[in-house]
Amino acid sequence: MQAQPVVVARSEGANLLVRAIYFLLIGWWLSAIWAVLAWVLCVTVIGLPLGLYMLNRLPQVVTLKPQRETLVLTHDGRLLQSRERQLPFLLRAIYFVLIGWWFSALWISVAWALHATIIGMIVGFWMFDRVPAIVTLART
Repeated sequence: MQAQPVVVARSEGANLLVRAIYFLLIGWWLSAIWAVLAWVLCVTVIGLPLGLYMLNRLPQVVTLKPQRETLVLTHDGRLLQSRERQLPFLLRAIYFVLIGWWFSALWISVAWALHATIIGMIVGFWMFDRVPAIVTLART
């Protein structure tokens, strides 16, 4: 019987206090500029790759959220996989063209507006973390 691989989820980054101070001083206004610029780039064919890259990095711009990485290791320490498997490219492209581009603009606007209240911030941060999945069905 073959041993099952070990899955390790790893994320490193600034502590919560540093992330909160960053958001209050920089993240709230920079995220608005970043999101609008990224979304406008996504609407153009030439700017699409950069716009998607920027939208995928939006959680880091808002709160310095660390990039999460999933490692799949065998019991003898060999690396099998370092990223979560994505859906097929064609499916993600069709989703982006039909739904992702307009729904992401609405999603980002609501998330940013929720930051106007302290209670809404919790949901707003959650929504910003989900932007890559909303835009292109990316698994993070």
